[in-house]
Amino acid sequence: MIKLLSATIILSAIIFSVSCSTSDGKGNDKEKGTKPKVTFVEREADKRVDVMVDGKLFTSYWWPDTVYKPILYPILTAAGTTITRGFPIKPRAGERQDHMHQVGNWFNYGNVNGYDFWGNGSEGKKSPNGGVIKEIGIDKLTEGDGEGIMVTRASWVDPSGKELLAERTEFHFIAKDSIRIIDRIATLTATGGPVSFKDTKEGSFGIRVARQLELPSREDVTLTDAQGNPTTVKAMSNVGVSGNYRSSEGVTGEAVWSTRAKWMDLFGKMGSEDISLVICDHPKNLSYPTYWHARGYGLFAANPFGAKDFTQGKEELNYSIPAGKSLTQRYRIIISSGGHLTDAEINGYADDFARKYK
Repeated sequence: MIKLLSATIILSAIIFSVSCSTSDGKGNDKEKGTKPKVTFVEREADKRVDVMVDGKLFTSYWWPDTVYKPILYPILTAAGTTITRGFPIKPRAGERQDHMHQVGNWFNYGNVNGYDFWGNGSEGKKSPNGGVIKEIGIDKLTEGDGEGIMVTRASWVDPSGKELLAERTEFHFIAKDSIRIIDRIATLTATGGPVSFKDTKEGSFGIRVARQLELPSREDVTLTDAQGNPTTVKAMSNVGVSGNYRSSEGVTGEAVWSTRAKWMDLFGKMGSEDISLVICDHPKNLSYPTYWHARGYGLFAANPFGAKDFTQGKEELNYSIPAGKSLTQRYRIIISSGGHLTDAEINGYADDFARKYK
């Protein structure tokens, strides 16, 4: 009887242990509530650092010579779906091949002391008036359960190679269930004298998304850059295209362009996956709540430096950083693959973001 009772207790313990664990899909058990591990893989020869969540790619911090700025590319959901456009690095069938300077996720601007950091490379080569953001070094990589931190340094230089701005950026890569979050805190310091950000719509914290997350296109659209050069964005087949915008102020569709909002949600479907891609502004940022340079063809950007184009000339900013002084901008990207996020859920993430980086 004692042996039978002992065996029963042992069997019960085993059953309880199994019931408190879940499979990670690789045959390994993980305790319920365990946060996924965020790690980094440095690939210096490829000029990139891979950001991994439980051994699977989340994104890569890249500084390819042909892009003229550091980027996060590609960006994947928790389910492994790539939400960024492949072109021009790894083109995919059926996607647009316009605006080749819009790659992954980036932070720059179209008129910094008269130099174009935004559109540099738009013709497939370095622009004569193009500014370059050079990756200088990675100061810190901190791996962790649920969150990893990367601190980088970069240099904004003019065509002659003179530094205008020194950039220090802190990335927080956060993973929980079907949610992935990227927090970017970028500090720009004017090192070569005062630095002006002349008012233009060509900026600033942007993502170029996969074709499926674009808004269905109805006709060709002709756009102009900061120099007045036109580009035609062709209408395409809308099969599988389901994106739509919704702002914190309740504005939807392509009408969000030029409006101000605390956050912007781009939601749609990729295969069977319902995805929300959200960018949150921060209350301490310049121009909060920011203007949105968000287009139906897949450009999704917050612009704190521009006002003139967005207000039809009624307002003009022309911000400048005095010599030796700094500006810090903070942005949060939220990627949900477990269903479209509600306004209340997004507000919760935005409030958390505001508290975390006061």
